[in-house]
Amino acid sequence: MSRHRSPRGRRAPQWPSLPAVPAAAGAGGSHRAHLVVPFPAGRAVATVVAGGALAAAAHSALAEASLPSWSAADVLPLSADGLLAPATEPVVELVPSVGLVAGEPVVTDAGDLVKAADLARAAAEAAAAEQARAEAARAEAARAEEARLEQERRRAADLAPAGGVEMLTGRVTSGFGSRWGSLHQGLDIAAPIGTPIRVPLSGTVIDSGPASGFGLWVRVRHDDGTVTVYGHINRALVNVGDAVAAGEVIAEVGNRGQSTGPHLHFEVVTPAGQKINPRPWLDERGIGY
Repeated sequence: MSRHRSPRGRRAPQWPSLPAVPAAAGAGGSHRAHLVVPFPAGRAVATVVAGGALAAAAHSALAEASLPSWSAADVLPLSADGLLAPATEPVVELVPSVGLVAGEPVVTDAGDLVKAADLARAAAEAAAAEQARAEAARAEAARAEEARLEQERRRAADLAPAGGVEMLTGRVTSGFGSRWGSLHQGLDIAAPIGTPIRVPLSGTVIDSGPASGFGLWVRVRHDDGTVTVYGHINRALVNVGDAVAAGEVIAEVGNRGQSTGPHLHFEVVTPAGQKINPRPWLDERGIGY
């Protein structure tokens, strides 16, 4: 039969005694008694040392963080007796929270504002420089085209025959008179697209551009009031109001408008407004075609 031992017979473990910890004075001068629990001396000393190191590190970190000040009442004391408190009563340290208040404006560094302003100014200057380059390029292209046209005019004047002007080198395909049931009021001279057309007499340009039926045309009024017409051209080389000299290139043969092939439609209109046969008019003045 087993022997039953009463709990009273058990021997309580012997813990080394620790010196009594004096009561800590509170903020109002009152004292709080601390319960001293027997604990192994080596573990107690290590705990006290670790707690002191932890408190010192926390105090240093808070000082460097420049946090808002608070009173001693906001933080529970961290002492050796607190570290030795029972596990059921943990020591709680209250730290004021620090953060941005909702709606608080964010302050941008002055250096960032200067950089942003410099970037905006650089972008505006680059855009202005690009626009200036584009305008300069357009102006240069216009000057080059004008110089080219002037060179063509001078070359055409130099190549004009001594006895008269060679208006166009080509082949007559249709004359003045009835054609396909209607009156054809001009002279058609076939030639490749781009062939130069020279004005037979000096005068002033009165029309240059789009024309119904012809696509594009040029009209020149001469000194005696006669008007010559150049239709179906590929492009005009003169503008309204230009003064032209005999033999000057004013247009190129084309195939625009109501045309069956590349050719020049040439008309002569008297000062009274009557369209006449161009052949006798050209022959009398020694104009080649």
